[in-house]
Amino acid sequence: MTLPRHTTVIAEDEPLAREGLADWVRQLPQLELVACASDGHAALQAIRTHQPALVLMDIQMPGLTGLQVLRALGETTPRRLPAVIFTTAYDEHALSAFELHAVDYLLKPFSHERFVEAVDHALADSHGHDGGDSDDTLSRSLPALEAAATAGTAPLQRVLVRDMGRIVPLQVEAIEYLRSDTKYTALSSRGRQYLVRLPIVHFETRLDPGRFLKLSRSCIVNLDFVESMSPDENSQFIVKMRDGSLHTANREVSRQLRASSL
Repeated sequence: MTLPRHTTVIAEDEPLAREGLADWVRQLPQLELVACASDGHAALQAIRTHQPALVLMDIQMPGLTGLQVLRALGETTPRRLPAVIFTTAYDEHALSAFELHAVDYLLKPFSHERFVEAVDHALADSHGHDGGDSDDTLSRSLPALEAAATAGTAPLQRVLVRDMGRIVPLQVEAIEYLRSDTKYTALSSRGRQYLVRLPIVHFETRLDPGRFLKLSRSCIVNLDFVESMSPDENSQFIVKMRDGSLHTANREVSRQLRASSL
């Protein structure tokens, strides 16, 4: 017996995350990937064009957020909304807002098992409705979801990290510094380093600027853990952390540090 296939659109601006989701979608025989989008406007166009059964959509995207895409769809085609699984990198106090009828979420980093569970839930829920109450579902869901997105502008409080096979919350105030490489951001805390599969820019705008200082495109330090700052022979400041590590501020940040010390 051939299983019915559900057309699927992925909307994710981070290339590695988008490719990973696409691989997982292709592994499920009940799903058929019809489009991938890297920003909100492209996502809206892809959903309108393909009218998929399922959408896997990041909340924070360039152009339009995932919530803005959903609102735009609700205004134009409220009776033909797909099942939507939101993805997000942040664990907010308002995260419970995602536990809503016909809406699921995946909190990055998430496992393949959690991905399959969310897909099964979204498809099963969509089968239980004839589409007639989609507009009502949207009107009930969006206020809570938008409240969560508004909360997302506040300083980040915690990050979920992997630790010996477990996923545990790491309090942001305990992060001593963040360093990026090509695929991950390394979070240093209490002599440990945790790799998170997100670029450092995802954290940059969410960190408390009164506590965290961006030294360069690849390094952010927590001022609570800075032991000293001193200029080198090129007049660039070398920041020494309490754990003994050294980090170099770029020329612009060094100039600002000199000016602030006058």
